[in-house]
Amino acid sequence: MRLRCFTLLLGLCFALGAHAQNPAQLNGTLTDPAGAVIADAVITAELLPIGAAPAVRTTTGAEGRFALALTPGRYRVRVEHPSFARVEQELALAAGEMRTWDVRAQLERLAATVVISAQAEPAFAESVSSPVTVITRGEVEQRQSQWLAPLLSTTPGFSIARLGRDGGIATVFLNGGNSNFTKVLVDGVPLNEPGGLVDLSNFTLDGVEKVEVVRGAESALHGSDAMAGVVQIFTQRGTTRRPLLEAVAEGGKFATARGALRLSGLLGRFDYAAGAARFHTSGQEPNDSFRNTTLFGNFGWRFAETNTLRLMLRSGVSDAGIPGQTLLIPPDLNEHNALRNVTAGLVWEFSTSARWRHRVQGSETYIRQTFEDPTSDFCLPNPPFPCDFPFLAHNQFNRAGFSSQSSYVAPRGGITFGYQYEAENGFFSGTHGRRNNQAGFLEARYQFGQRLSAIAGARAEANNSFGTRVVPRVGAAYAVRFGRGFWGATRVRASLGAGIKEPSLAQSFAQNACFPGNGGLRPERSRAFSAGVDQMFAGDRVRVSADFFHDRFRDIVSFAFGQFPGTPPDPAACPFGFGTFFNTDLARARGTNLALESRVTTWLRVTGHYSYVDSRVLESPNAFDPALQPGNRLLHRPVHSGSLVLNASYRRANLNLASVFVGERTDSDFLGFGLTRSAGYARFDVATSYELLRGVTAFGRVENLFDKRYEEAIGFPAYRRSYRLGMRFTLGGE
Repeated sequence: MRLRCFTLLLGLCFALGAHAQNPAQLNGTLTDPAGAVIADAVITAELLPIGAAPAVRTTTGAEGRFALALTPGRYRVRVEHPSFARVEQELALAAGEMRTWDVRAQLERLAATVVISAQAEPAFAESVSSPVTVITRGEVEQRQSQWLAPLLSTTPGFSIARLGRDGGIATVFLNGGNSNFTKVLVDGVPLNEPGGLVDLSNFTLDGVEKVEVVRGAESALHGSDAMAGVVQIFTQRGTTRRPLLEAVAEGGKFATARGALRLSGLLGRFDYAAGAARFHTSGQEPNDSFRNTTLFGNFGWRFAETNTLRLMLRSGVSDAGIPGQTLLIPPDLNEHNALRNVTAGLVWEFSTSARWRHRVQGSETYIRQTFEDPTSDFCLPNPPFPCDFPFLAHNQFNRAGFSSQSSYVAPRGGITFGYQYEAENGFFSGTHGRRNNQAGFLEARYQFGQRLSAIAGARAEANNSFGTRVVPRVGAAYAVRFGRGFWGATRVRASLGAGIKEPSLAQSFAQNACFPGNGGLRPERSRAFSAGVDQMFAGDRVRVSADFFHDRFRDIVSFAFGQFPGTPPDPAACPFGFGTFFNTDLARARGTNLALESRVTTWLRVTGHYSYVDSRVLESPNAFDPALQPGNRLLHRPVHSGSLVLNASYRRANLNLASVFVGERTDSDFLGFGLTRSAGYARFDVATSYELLRGVTAFGRVENLFDKRYEEAIGFPAYRRSYRLGMRFTLGGE
């Protein structure tokens, strides 16, 4: 009897052991939104609870397939690839079970290899026809950059003009276009005032994950203001299941101090990232102080893998003392500018089938400006008799919009159609201007074999100021050669598009009896052509890009004294004259942008660019300054400019050397001294960091390393050599 029981027990133990060792099989195929397979993705399975057993990993093969042999249990399975959004799923697997899990991954919008702003649906950077530059969060941290405008000056085609130092009005010029010809978006929400102008003086890089620059007319997709290109800023999202807390404290020369705090993470289906930053400096001369506060948040809820609702918020509030053109006139001791920019966006992205994807977005932009000089500090007795006149101006602008688009994604292409509505309001000089605009757009994309991709689109823009206009765009990218040897892949691309820009609210709706707006203005227009080539070398460790562009700008609005659209006013009622706005000017810009990216070794990376911009004023009948006369180069646009950035990273240390050079450019003092040229300059900045302990990093930065005297606009001196030292603390995360 005992022998029988022992035999039965032994057989039962053997059966249970054999059952426990019979593994489950998890198989599947990973594909992208178009149905193409994805190779080299990492598949990780973790037995729950986390830490109960070592994770099991594999990678997808050339056909996108993967297979895992797992002991029975409940697992969290994760799919990761640098260019695609991470996918997670909890699966319960029984002994001997054969489970098939096919995954369709979405392109990761924040990846450096993915471009969002060049077409209606996310695409790989190598396949788009427009010239694109991507700046990642890693590059921002290596350079320890704090402000968006100076960072853009290290990218091809950009020049900037700042009227002073921190807090001075900062405008950007792309591929020779005017400062209001570039559309700036924050998570898809426009930052421009109605009519295109954007002041980046208080836009910090706190909470920014990626910046995309698309050069060329992009109005077919982005509408008004995208005459010369688009800059889109993407904010950070929560990515770690353990909450991540980041804190930064730094200080330096000119009584400069900065503090920042950010909290992010994942909580089930909810991801969150929110933070605040505060900056203050006393500046290097009287009335040169600047303070700025930035708040930001990005919150997402995932109903399903292809159904997400996201809220993005950002606020920048600043106040700056404005000493003025102190290289030409005495400092102004009372003038100051106050600026508040608020953007908000709510986006719902979802799929109704494997082929149909939809995006619905509501957005709002609020801009408040105060320009004030309460007293007069000087009035010089000699010609041209410049005086400091007291003034006070309050401006408020609001853009509230709604947009929707639907895309059909096929294995070799797709088509997208959409609708956009926007209400614009402005309060300026005691005037209220309002404009309601709507638009419809269509875009088609197709991949011909493995080498050629093409895109075509058009937009019908219906604007209260100028009626309805249609702007088209076409482009193509072609892989001339594939390869990974010394002479690697070669790709060429070309694009042709039309740009459009609405008049500003003041140009259309100003109600001053002597200087009214002109309700009959046409839109400003551009026609932009570009062609370029990307060449890889040394096993893809070196990339050289070259782009040629030719842009023509028509119907540019100017102010004409002594002219009126209707019956002129009584001269007695207008002692300072009268006038209004007209579409009069014509200009062109053409040139070449060269860019270099090189991973010299595992620890040294070199990037650089050179831009040649041949711009010209062709017609300007109402020019009031010598610098604006026909034949001159366009204001603030140097013929030659470039940058070179070296980044060395070894173990816990990082060293970054960034240099920017800007050639001579047309400018004006606008005071009557007759100055029409700004001298070229070169500036060198160095930044370094060292990880003292896990989660504790010390860093420092020196700007204008060689203490050069230069000016970004005539009469406004830039900072002399300055420095900042600080600490970064990181707690939690993965």
